[in-house]
Amino acid sequence: MFKILEGLRVVESSAFVACPLGGMTLAQLGADVIRFDPIRGGIDAHRWPVTQEGKSLYWAGLNKGKRSLAIDAGKPEAQELLGELIAAPGEGKGIFSTNLRADKGWMSYEALKQRREDLIMVNLLGSSDGTSAVDYTINCAAGFPFVTGNYHTQEPQPVNHVLPAWDALAGVNLALAILAAERHRRLTGQGQLVKLALSDIAFAMTGNLGYIQEVQINENERKGYGNFLYGAYGSEFKTSDGRWLYIVVVTNYMWKELIRVTDIGDAIDAIEKRHNLDFRQEGHRFRASKEISDPLRAWCAQRTLAEIEQTFENTGVCWGPYRTFGQMVEEDPRVSTANPMFSELEQPGIGRYLVPGSPLDFGAFTREPPRPAPLLGEHTDEILSRDLGLSDVEIGRLRDAGLVAGPVEIP
Repeated sequence: MFKILEGLRVVESSAFVACPLGGMTLAQLGADVIRFDPIRGGIDAHRWPVTQEGKSLYWAGLNKGKRSLAIDAGKPEAQELLGELIAAPGEGKGIFSTNLRADKGWMSYEALKQRREDLIMVNLLGSSDGTSAVDYTINCAAGFPFVTGNYHTQEPQPVNHVLPAWDALAGVNLALAILAAERHRRLTGQGQLVKLALSDIAFAMTGNLGYIQEVQINENERKGYGNFLYGAYGSEFKTSDGRWLYIVVVTNYMWKELIRVTDIGDAIDAIEKRHNLDFRQEGHRFRASKEISDPLRAWCAQRTLAEIEQTFENTGVCWGPYRTFGQMVEEDPRVSTANPMFSELEQPGIGRYLVPGSPLDFGAFTREPPRPAPLLGEHTDEILSRDLGLSDVEIGRLRDAGLVAGPVEIP
């Protein structure tokens, strides 16, 4: 982590991927992020993947470096405490992030603004029309499943993307929204409510990449092309030892290098002449993707992955091996402590393992190891005393009343 955001404090009420990721993104840059959850854990406390003992690796992965407050937010006294925490005075404070429904009641912007006029609140919604949505329902509405995994089938079957890409983009945009609103407040003294919809993240990117315009201007419904790279050249290949790799060409230099290194120039020239194409144009390479791949498949099938890697080393060929998660951890030095982004940490209740810090690398700051995710309610007493100024007697009373707890073993 870095300390570039030291002095910024964000209170978070969140679940699942996007909102927790936004908070962790800020925490790994030095912000003080306080996540509050129900005393028995939030709705994402048991999300898979989990350990054999049922501990959520998912939750631990998305909440590194935060402080945790376990509190019964359904009780008026607890709501009062949370309102004070969210709207606390001071520079860098008064910032609230949530992806839970917060349009009315004590957690609404209007209610919290009564406590602090320049409050900043970022509310992540599912759909911009107000309906419930998650990454997987947004993805299926954005066209991509019909061009994923299919190759010109008569009746294409939708294939959902395993990676929650829209959640990931939403989390980063949520962090960006907080920083932009905080900068505006420092310059003008004005707080604000910022709304961000997961559906808008997906549809904006769909438009930015030209998919919407392709339908409107060309009146063309994009088909699936399997692993061929649309509009350029790319395909998957199997090696003699049963491994897989992907080769991609997006520049003429890459194309020339690929032909030179694999020595398939004669076969490529024949394809070019047969179809009256010019492979200096990437669109022509795309149109002939299947035929171009035939001599390359034969070339790869005669070599092991190690031999191909040695052949491609120090050339202009752009390629990469396919790896399972296990192969990635075992083989790729970029996913190890050889990469400064990674460190090993001891996660309470789980054990010692490899975790990433921020992918950003600030030249003016020294990278520090990531901090573990907190136990549920690990910082309850600290937050109540240091941040809210409660005495030990008052904290004891809240605990006896069942309003707060921690550290808590999630059942």
